Amino acid sequence: MLGRSGLKVSPLTLGTMNFGALDGVTVCSPDEADRIVGAFLDAGHNVIDTADKYNDGQAEEILGRVLKARRDSVVLATKAGQPQGLAPNDRGLSRAHLTRALEESLRRLGTDHIDLYQCHLPDPDTPPEETMATLDMFVRAGKVRYIGCSNYSASQLVEAQWAAERVGGAPFVSQQLQYSLVSRQAEAETLPVGARHGMGALTWSPLGAGVLAGRYQRGAGAAGAPKDSRLGRVTARSERLGRYWATTLLADRKFDIAQEVSEVAIGLGASPAAVAIAWLLQREHVTSVVIGPRTSGHLTDILGVDGLTLPAEALARLDEISTPT
Repeated sequence: MLGRSGLKVSPLTLGTMNFGALDGVTVCSPDEADRIVGAFLDAGHNVIDTADKYNDGQAEEILGRVLKARRDSVVLATKAGQPQGLAPNDRGLSRAHLTRALEESLRRLGTDHIDLYQCHLPDPDTPPEETMATLDMFVRAGKVRYIGCSNYSASQLVEAQWAAERVGGAPFVSQQLQYSLVSRQAEAETLPVGARHGMGALTWSPLGAGVLAGRYQRGAGAAGAPKDSRLGRVTARSERLGRYWATTLLADRKFDIAQEVSEVAIGLGASPAAVAIAWLLQREHVTSVVIGPRTSGHLTDILGVDGLTLPAEALARLDEISTPT
């Protein structure tokens, strides 16, 4: 169940940030996206997440075409709030922007409703009462079934839920947040606070941008990243940005954790990606893990998590090496 709601969701959520082209370079083609979505649904999972910002709307457009014959079998989630233009009201969580953003997402997705509509990030300039009243208006109009948020702090989660109560509107039923073996800060406040306020958790970046899947080599730096990796694509756009990414993404401690994941995976006859995701699925408060495969091969690797339960010894090893210092 997704938070304090009646919506049933699968343990994996398909993220679509890779669908389309970035700076004119195709990351995941429409044909490959079709194969990924088909394999994901055939494996028994039902949540697909996108956003109006992903590749300037291409992800929503591709997903809309791919889902034409399969819309009723999907819990379709999208997000709004990121900049869509240069004008002052082309971003944020105001009634003005959200109303226009929803209509554009519905058009690109080729549907008459969104199952889970989410605020992509907080907006300090808009009163939370305005945001929550606007989202409730979408629910009452039948254009949205449930609402959620992404990248909120613990205090912002509480403020939003209180605002919904004050305006007599629908509350958030979910939050999206970063959480993995190499990023466990959410355990301190955000995860437990969200759970106490009726929100399920959709966790993103479960593989630490590829580190936990063995995509990078210790000591190679940004220049040694595979060209088709996320770090490789960032570096191709900007060497300076690539070096900045590498300082945190390729830290020695993360490689230590990745090595432990790899050893556990070998012992279980599973892929490192499946082990990293299985660890998340066995954590308290986690509802569904957002995966972002770029190819069908990546998806096959991840779907190895189906039926995989980490034994107590493996959980203890991974907990010990990844506990924040």
